[in-house]
Amino acid sequence: MIIKSPQELEYLHASGKILAHVLQTVSKQANVGVTTMQLEKIAQAEIKKLGATPSFQNYQGYPAALCTSVNEQIVHGIPTEYVLRSGDILGIDCGVWYKGFCTDMALTVGVGKISPENKKLIKTTSKSLAQGLTQVKAGNRIGDYAAAVQKYVEQQGFSVIRGLVGHGVGQAVHEEPHVPNFGSPHTGGILTEGLVLALEPMVAVGSYELETLADGWTIVMSDGSMSAHFELTIVVTKKGYELITPIIW
Repeated sequence: MIIKSPQELEYLHASGKILAHVLQTVSKQANVGVTTMQLEKIAQAEIKKLGATPSFQNYQGYPAALCTSVNEQIVHGIPTEYVLRSGDILGIDCGVWYKGFCTDMALTVGVGKISPENKKLIKTTSKSLAQGLTQVKAGNRIGDYAAAVQKYVEQQGFSVIRGLVGHGVGQAVHEEPHVPNFGSPHTGGILTEGLVLALEPMVAVGSYELETLADGWTIVMSDGSMSAHFELTIVVTKKGYELITPIIW
């Protein structure tokens, strides 16, 4: 685990504000008739304007600044000429580097008129992150966060993804520790003051089983069920946490 200094946290807060602005700008344009590649171009322009650089682009060969994951695509959907349709749900994930520090953030939005079930899915996923955050403070364990997320999601009748997890972030796109969204209280690594984490519940209507498409990146639900994803970067404090990426939903 890499504990961040006060100076490093200042840079991370600046990075997080930039990233939240980018995602807010992009999500407002996620409308019927817009392509996911158009959203990518908006993100690229905003990131450049604000003096940052994309952290996903060229990371292990990934070709874009955004991940745009539609419907059964849970994460890592590559922007294309796909035209958003009414009823789609779109996961938008992005990361930026600023002054040598990176942050990570995601949200899921409905396009046009979406079904009541999909509204509940999106709301449940965002609320599960809020539930998990109630367990984040120095001295608690990763399992305390994970169990709170899992309990809430399953109470709502949905499945928590097990094959993908949150992670440390800041000096690299992915750092230790891994942070699952399922588990048991009082287990896992101890949360330490100054630890910066990208917490990201991923939830599906059906089974939690996953597959990767032929592009080598896009991960989908094996049963084709709808899925949602929310993510925030936070820093652990003595009494709780501070947001590095401001909430925009």
